[in-house]
Amino acid sequence: MKVVFMGTPDFAVPALDAVASENEIVAVYCQPPRPAGRGQRDRPSPVQRRAEELGLPVRHPKSLKGAEEQAEFAALGADVAVVVAYGLILPKPVLDAPAKGCLNIHASLLPRWRGAAPIHRAILAGDKETGVCIMRMEEGLDTGPVLLCEATPIGPQETTADLHDRLAGLGARLIRTALEHLDGLKPEPQPEEGVTYAAKIDKDEARIDWTRPATEVDRKIRGLSPFPGAWTTIGGERVKLLRSRLALGQGEPGEVLTGFTIACGADAVEITEAQREGKRPMPAAEILRGMTLPARLD
Repeated sequence: MKVVFMGTPDFAVPALDAVASENEIVAVYCQPPRPAGRGQRDRPSPVQRRAEELGLPVRHPKSLKGAEEQAEFAALGADVAVVVAYGLILPKPVLDAPAKGCLNIHASLLPRWRGAAPIHRAILAGDKETGVCIMRMEEGLDTGPVLLCEATPIGPQETTADLHDRLAGLGARLIRTALEHLDGLKPEPQPEEGVTYAAKIDKDEARIDWTRPATEVDRKIRGLSPFPGAWTTIGGERVKLLRSRLALGQGEPGEVLTGFTIACGADAVEITEAQREGKRPMPAAEILRGMTLPARLD
């Protein structure tokens, strides 16, 4: 089929490879290059870099609301558009342009966690499983009917980074299947019950509150890893906590029990990986060789 691929971050790259392997991609749409790094030079997105490696034409309009951009999209004559974390809202003329519609790869078990940050929110909420849905897009926020869906468990020590990579691979496999069997798939409307919204992660959420139960603290650490990174202060230095697990122990909230095991409002959490300011992520044992923890963390 003739496919328009629309995506921007790392999460979309496996899907791009999967779609390109068996279809004709007539254009790749992604967000424009952004300033990044110490020199703040414009850096193309992961999808743009991969598309250029594959020799695919790339477009990155700042908006799709204009008549000119919509006409250019329609002129591609695509059978279908595949959308994965693109970053722009698709107006109705764009949604209607491909003959077989626009398909979205969404990293949750819809209707749970519609919206911007489904992977983070699933871990933060303590969900036992998540998954990927292939959805036919409509104008509502992730409200369209589902063509394919597959669930996967969330491991007790899994971080957003870990889950992100697994779901990216799962999404690539499912979209390949969806495109192969598109005419035979039956769209299933999403149930009206069980709708939740995955709000964009706010950096103000990231500071650890040691008065919260250990289960909640552990989920925050894993759910915000690697970005924006849950943090605490140690000797006036902001330290990101990237991996953790529940641990035995009781004490005053923030009390350092042993090693990098910290008492919470109920029970305790053991930090297994952290990152000091200006340093790379390191195992807890390595962090402790160069840092003495106080008796209690704020």
